[in-house]
Amino acid sequence: MGFKKTEVHILQRKTNMTSLARAGVSLHCHTTHSKEMLDFVPHYAERLPVISYFWKRESEKYQLKNGVPIAFTTAFWAPPLTASDVLASERKQMEDIGLESMVSITDHDSIDGSAAKCCTSSPDQSPISMEWTVPFEYGFFHVGVHGLPEERSKELTELLLSYTFGSEDQGRPQLSEILELLSSIDSVLAVLNHPLWDIELVGDERHRELLDSFLRTHGRWLHALEINGFRAWSENKEVLELAEACDLPVVSGGDRHACQPNTVINVTNAKTFSEFAAEVRIDRRSEVVIMPEYQLPLHSRQLQAFSEILAFYPEFPADRSRWFDRVFFDINDGRGTVPLSSHGWKRGGPAWLRAAIWTLGFLGSKPVRPLFDLVVKDEDKVRNDIRKAISVRPNLGLSPKLSSRVA
Repeated sequence: MGFKKTEVHILQRKTNMTSLARAGVSLHCHTTHSKEMLDFVPHYAERLPVISYFWKRESEKYQLKNGVPIAFTTAFWAPPLTASDVLASERKQMEDIGLESMVSITDHDSIDGSAAKCCTSSPDQSPISMEWTVPFEYGFFHVGVHGLPEERSKELTELLLSYTFGSEDQGRPQLSEILELLSSIDSVLAVLNHPLWDIELVGDERHRELLDSFLRTHGRWLHALEINGFRAWSENKEVLELAEACDLPVVSGGDRHACQPNTVINVTNAKTFSEFAAEVRIDRRSEVVIMPEYQLPLHSRQLQAFSEILAFYPEFPADRSRWFDRVFFDINDGRGTVPLSSHGWKRGGPAWLRAAIWTLGFLGSKPVRPLFDLVVKDEDKVRNDIRKAISVRPNLGLSPKLSSRVA
């Protein structure tokens, strides 16, 4: 099923794909090097039945004792798998469908995972990449920056992070200049990840206004939009509409944080990641494959990922085998942001929290999965007639094309 820039293949079952392409490309993978912020926790904890009661009680107790609220703005968690683990599982998935593999690890604001020795041993297949947090007006976006040249990767990362964490007072560089610089590097592929997701929690309408402004201002430096493996099919179809309106290709982005391989991939006949990047940047074409696992109910897959993130891994090093070894907080005791386990959480916190985590694990298990099939919205069911399922029209009031694009 083709669009102007993007071909979409929907697999109903795993099948050999050597007749279609020589390699699979897995974009947007997170490893233990990724710092996943927890500033969203209060937003959801206050809205969840039962949890909200305990949340309010424990928050009030903490503030009464410490004089300040819990510091969720500096708290974060780390995914359980190393770069080596992620590479192995992604490569195994490609082997199962007869393809060679290219894997781009994109930890949040860090190249440490993708620059690990297990990755740099084959840079043509495992580029140096990261998911870059881009502050913009009253919100922010995530841009997948794939294929940084090894000899400049540290310098370029420092430049990107100076924009993310800097301020005008510190002489923060201009965003347009950074994006133009990235686009001038032939090996780099810049992708706007999950563009329609309100990650800044400002509300859908305000997020779309922000996205409109971002694309109008900086869209000419982007090379593609992303279909995301952990976003709803209705949202991904709308991303395809948006890409058509902006005259941009769409690439895959699995956005894995746990143990399962990405559920959306690209396929290509390119021999190196740089060649694949040129297909998207210069030829402006992309072939996306929706894997059978993506068609399982999204909430079930999300809960399965949560259960894997919160699981106990006895084979791991002692400092990251339990979930509370992989969650980091600053409780104003002078030690800074350290694992919860170092705060005396030897059993995983209070009983109500342990029960909530057990419940998440149970709901994410395979026996419960059929229940989620009953509540999947019709627009989120993946069907082969994708052309009939979307209208291919701009939804955001954008210009039909983003002028002055740069390959």
